[in-house]
Amino acid sequence: MGETLVEMDGISKDFPGVHALADCRFELRSGEVHALVGENGAGKSTLMKILAGVYHRDAGQIRIKGEPVEIDSPRAAQNLGISIIHQELNLMPHLTVAQNIFIGREPRANPSFILDEDELNAQARALFETMHLALDPRVRVGRLAVAQQQMVEIAKALSFDSNVLIMDEPTAALTDTEIRELFRIIRRFREQGAGVIHISHRLEELKQISDRVTVMRDGRYIDTVRTDEAPIDRIISMMVGRTIFEATPEVPEHPDPEVLLEVRGLNRGRMVRDVSFKVRRGEIVGFAGLVGAGRTEVARAVFAADRPESGEILVRGRGRRITTPNDAVRYGIGYLSEDRKRYGLALALDVETNIVLAAFRRFVGFLGMVRAGMTRATAVAQVKHLAIKTPSLRQKARNLSGGTQQKLVVAKWLTAETEILFFDEPTRGIDVGAKSEIYRLLNDLAHEGKAIIMISSELPEILRMSHRIIVMCEGRITGELTAAEATQERIMAYATQRQAIAA
Repeated sequence: MGETLVEMDGISKDFPGVHALADCRFELRSGEVHALVGENGAGKSTLMKILAGVYHRDAGQIRIKGEPVEIDSPRAAQNLGISIIHQELNLMPHLTVAQNIFIGREPRANPSFILDEDELNAQARALFETMHLALDPRVRVGRLAVAQQQMVEIAKALSFDSNVLIMDEPTAALTDTEIRELFRIIRRFREQGAGVIHISHRLEELKQISDRVTVMRDGRYIDTVRTDEAPIDRIISMMVGRTIFEATPEVPEHPDPEVLLEVRGLNRGRMVRDVSFKVRRGEIVGFAGLVGAGRTEVARAVFAADRPESGEILVRGRGRRITTPNDAVRYGIGYLSEDRKRYGLALALDVETNIVLAAFRRFVGFLGMVRAGMTRATAVAQVKHLAIKTPSLRQKARNLSGGTQQKLVVAKWLTAETEILFFDEPTRGIDVGAKSEIYRLLNDLAHEGKAIIMISSELPEILRMSHRIIVMCEGRITGELTAAEATQERIMAYATQRQAIAA
């Protein structure tokens, strides 16, 4: 590691009702990958948005290569050689890949007001070649999968020839192969003398790629340590201020024999083909598979978020006609989407309203008047039960951290008293402390007799939490394993349609 590229000292930032940062500091050196970790709401993204010019600091100083600077806009940050890849994708779906990467910097033909599309696409292809990325620069971004869109964001940041690159959860939507390729790109970037700031909840991957780790908690700086000298347990303890015990889940050994949900011959396009399965009371069934296997599509079809073409859905042994999500909720089915901001929450509404939204009719009294006392009491109880971190029930959902938003979605479905719950990537983008709480919540729900279907791309999570594991590939169920039979190798064998490896 070489000279100091970035120094941030005494950084503070307040938002209405939220004290986001207090006297924080951070340092980045050339040729370094510096990990920034902490629970959701710790202030990591806020600190980096100040460095990237998205937010303006209330106090403190920023120095770039030893010189004090004012970064009052993203353009000012780019002029100083700082690029950021945000956790939330910031692309324009109606434009092509190349147009998104070079927006505002497009090559011009003669006359100069005409865009040179051929040169634009050629520049994008040259960038993709250095990244070993097989992507057509002429494709509209809206047609790409989330993982491909993430790689476009990374390409866009690299195209600025920055010497400071901030990556906020860049691997959340990537496959293992794509993560390895990203790490190769990061290492090449570091070898050129640049510095990388890597925000992630995946501590194991940080051990692979980072040189130092800075820990934040509750908007404050805790410590900076060398990655090779800091065991993961120590990092976790600094993050949460307590020890997290990753014990074996206490799920019931044998679920109740009553089948709460049975799906027969479900079909919808190429992604859901003749899918049949059962889930019993008190059972956690894990759905595993590679990206694009059809797991989310099955959940959305059962919930009627997408209308199935054929198939039968039985709830407690009785066939039910579910044509809308309202029908699904009426029969006790809830769906926690992997995209909680788009499908799980009303971001412009407050915490209390989001909690009661799925069961709103219950809180409407005579002449259509909302029983405000009931809604408040229910919201207070759920906030306490799930330890939802919010300054008040009037806080807008959009202002909460990712982990807190996920808890808010859970609170909504618990308020609706649903008995069959689809959890789609329930811990994506959530820190280790919040993960432990979500696992505990899933166990509690199973003990209460709920039927839970958990879709997850993290095999250790699937193995840890499930009574049974259903594996999908290309829209079909290709295997089913009990908890005793399941291994990562056997799951991957079914996920790639290869013959299962013997136990």
